[in-house]
Amino acid sequence: MSEAISVTGDSVLRLARGVKMRQDDVRQRTVLLAPERTVALDETGIAILSRLNGEASLDTIAAGLARSYNAPHSVILKDATTFLQDLADRRFLEAVT
Repeated sequence: MSEAISVTGDSVLRLARGVKMRQDDVRQRTVLLAPERTVALDETGIAILSRLNGEASLDTIAAGLARSYNAPHSVILKDATTFLQDLADRRFLEAVT
């Protein structure tokens, strides 16, 4: 069993092994697929997850999103941290060491 992840601005994350982000034609939306689990994503989730590359920190990703959406970095970072912590708790993400 993998160790629990505490998501912070310094976290470098990627989708866990076996997890894929895909367009679900039946549901007509983008989803995260994992063995026996599916999570439907909204536009915000897609924007965050599409930037997880296993190299950039969450703080760097939030800064890019803040520029793209002309929104305060602190708000983006807080919301992204909460979203990603939920996915990490459900084992959809892993930390890059």
